Amino acid sequence: MKKSRAVLKHMVNILAAVLLCAGAFVFTAYGLSYRSLPFIEKNLLLLLTLTSSVLGALILSYVIFYVFNKQAIYKMIFCGLIFTCISAVVFFAICATGIIKQISSIEALRDYIAKFGNMAVFLYILFSFLQVVILPVPGSVTVAAGVALFGPLKCSIYSFIGITLGSIVAFAIGRWVGEKAVRWIVGEEELKKWLSKLKGKDYLILSIMFLLPMFPDDILCFVAGLSSMTWPYFLIMIIVTRATAVIATSYSLGLIPFTEWWGILIWVLLAALIVLAFWIVCKYSSQIDYFIKNKLKIKR
Repeated sequence: MKKSRAVLKHMVNILAAVLLCAGAFVFTAYGLSYRSLPFIEKNLLLLLTLTSSVLGALILSYVIFYVFNKQAIYKMIFCGLIFTCISAVVFFAICATGIIKQISSIEALRDYIAKFGNMAVFLYILFSFLQVVILPVPGSVTVAAGVALFGPLKCSIYSFIGITLGSIVAFAIGRWVGEKAVRWIVGEEELKKWLSKLKGKDYLILSIMFLLPMFPDDILCFVAGLSSMTWPYFLIMIIVTRATAVIATSYSLGLIPFTEWWGILIWVLLAALIVLAFWIVCKYSSQIDYFIKNKLKIKR
């Protein structure tokens, strides 16, 4: 009886992975069939081939590691298949509705939002929110379109509202859902071991990563939910860093051009200063982290 249950469990697990893989391919293929962009139109067969190859490699890897009982690896692949399937559904939705045509460039996004008149503000805030939680659109594109549509001041306000709300939701997902998923993948003891290694520096390192433009801060919101960072600290940190980043991006796009030699020079110097600042933070992270926690009275 126990043996038959174990066999049935294995069959269900493998079948679930196969169905996720098949679902991801079907939704991706239907999304590509709309040929919403010139790139898709031109490379449709290549994209379908790559999609099937990647998904085939994923399911084959899952079966192999499942057979050899490498739990951490095959569970991680299974989570990857879930994420891939969800992404395929979202991709199909934005292709079927024609939205992908509107977000392919700053000008197209600006024109698309402007068509909604007085509702444009609410649509822009919603788009900024979704950009953090689910849409694969760089924040700089969203802000640039907002500057062209509303001007730097209003764009800063609207972007800040949407991005901050999205960051809070992403942190909540990481805190309440992500930890359970990671615990399921790597196990309780392994998770505790890695969190203990990060503990003590996660406040400072994550805060700096949010502030500097070289890191995927949207993804970091989910990561922060897995860290020891408290809700009060996250809220204060995200308000300060998001406001700084949004305002800097909104105004710098108009003040520092990419078409003039002096503008390019300034951007290069700013990039160098950012790299230098991050190096200093990494080198003296323990001292700075201790100072921050001591000032904010955070229990170490």
